[in-house]
Amino acid sequence: MRPAAAARATLAAGAAAALLAAACAPGCSSDRAPATDFGAAAAEPVAPTPRAAAPRFPERPSGWTDKPGWSAAHFMVAAAHPLATDAGGEILHAGGSALDAAIAVQMVLGLVEPQSSGIGGGAFLMHWDGHEVAAWDGRETAPAAADATMFLGADGRPLPHAQATLGGRAVATPGALKMLEAAHRVHGRLPWARLFEPAIALAERGFALGPRLHAALAADKALRRDPLARAYFYRADGTPHAVGQVLRNPALAEVLRGIAAHGSDALLRGPVAADMVARVRGHAVPGRLSLADLAAYEPRRREALCTPWREVYRVCGFPPPSSGHLALMQILGMLEHLPVPAPALPGGVPGPDWLHAYTEAARLAWADRAKYVADPDFIAAPGGDWATLLDGAYLVQRAALIGARRMRVAPAGRPAATVLSWAPMSEQPEHGTTHISVVDAEGHAVAMTTTIESVFGAHLMADGGSGKPGGYLLNNEMTDFALAPADAQGRPVANRIEPGKRSRSSMSPTLVFDARDGRLLMSLGSPGGVAIVHYVAKTLVATLQWRLDAQRAIALPNFGSFGGPVLLERGLFPPATLQALRERGHEVVESDLNSGLQAIQRTPSGWFGGADPRREGMARGD
Repeated sequence: MRPAAAARATLAAGAAAALLAAACAPGCSSDRAPATDFGAAAAEPVAPTPRAAAPRFPERPSGWTDKPGWSAAHFMVAAAHPLATDAGGEILHAGGSALDAAIAVQMVLGLVEPQSSGIGGGAFLMHWDGHEVAAWDGRETAPAAADATMFLGADGRPLPHAQATLGGRAVATPGALKMLEAAHRVHGRLPWARLFEPAIALAERGFALGPRLHAALAADKALRRDPLARAYFYRADGTPHAVGQVLRNPALAEVLRGIAAHGSDALLRGPVAADMVARVRGHAVPGRLSLADLAAYEPRRREALCTPWREVYRVCGFPPPSSGHLALMQILGMLEHLPVPAPALPGGVPGPDWLHAYTEAARLAWADRAKYVADPDFIAAPGGDWATLLDGAYLVQRAALIGARRMRVAPAGRPAATVLSWAPMSEQPEHGTTHISVVDAEGHAVAMTTTIESVFGAHLMADGGSGKPGGYLLNNEMTDFALAPADAQGRPVANRIEPGKRSRSSMSPTLVFDARDGRLLMSLGSPGGVAIVHYVAKTLVATLQWRLDAQRAIALPNFGSFGGPVLLERGLFPPATLQALRERGHEVVESDLNSGLQAIQRTPSGWFGGADPRREGMARGD
């Protein structure tokens, strides 16, 4: 086991005990399930298969820190860095709303966790105002001059993803800030400028470089090639500043002061915008972002997708261009129609029977995701409604494909008897994100996942033209589109690049309600690229079905599949589980599944918050 594995094993054993106490909680029966025997191991020998390489995930692991979970009576903030959590708490103490706190948290995260999010990126925000769930779309958009072939090489084949992500060509029009401004006009309580005070003060006086950011800087070879980033993050010899070194960012402070005074126009118009465009277009790999793109950006307020689950819950998530909620609820919906035995946590980790059923359902969900999901302003939903992918009869049909052994091929389905000519998109890496959950004193809530895509985005920094040290990083969201716009038969991919289009995402900010009385039960989400869906699914199942608290649920080992091998968090599953999955025909790959979950759940006395021990986050409240 890894050094932290013993502590995790102890935590898992406690989780198992909690599960056994509630192994047959209401709704856990499988009397509607088909007769497939998931408990029977494969009788025939399985030929060994070549070991697949583990997929590339957003960040390398940066350690494990056991976390206790946090309780509060009135309000709570959960975020990926203690300084950001403190900023949100400050705003709530001042009488701010959940949305106010989320804005303050995001501005601080852009400073202290710049590898993951910031004003140069985008976001999806779910908001509950006590009456209505709103889905605010601040996803980046392709520049007007973008075209579907811009990431093809001279041979007509897609560029290697690692090459495509670097430089100006990868930068899309950032949308997070303008979306937050639009949401603040509806849900804000404190003045806009007040929400920037914590980040501005911290940028001016400095913050101590933490181990996680240091590890990311040390591992990254490309960021040093950007002059502004090298001068800010690295010493003269090219090594990152030491852990504990105080980093001051006066360039970002100046940009934030302008935004506080003049709103999003201070970023998207005028000299700061001109500086951004100049850096994108003047890069050695020039991009196509223009001043007109920045000035024309508009966020979208979309209709949230709210899905019944296990009869007593209503799970609300983001619609396309996010694939997160659709894939999440397809998986959980199919599991409801499979005879997975309980308890599902033998020895404190999910067992092979449950993992087999889960990952087969995930493979089917991924096939639908690859074929159907893209920006709804450009692509019609199957049957005219995204709910067709979550229709009960459709999920029964899909679940019937799952047997005791791994499917040779997990096909896309035909929801609402859809006949479409889209080609499935080949799987591509998705990268850096962060997540914020907030519940305020009124019981209003935010779940917001934000991103600049890869770790350090396009590896391109802008300083607003100030010439002062520091600045902010620009996204590489263009590489979340399909780099190959069509398949070998010439069929177009739904998620191909088109001017003004939003790329498909896996971000899954989620709010959960009691379907019987409408009370908010949870706010949660995670970074993790394409694995976000599995991290959120794990936490939902572990809290609401297996009856663990949010902290224990988050700490459970991670798992998933993106259509290929079963992925298990390295060193945390017993060899017998790996062997049992192989006997069912699965290829099993152990990997560092470095989630960054944040969750807040209702308790009889208020709220309980959990933060991922794999990262630096924490929850606090009052």
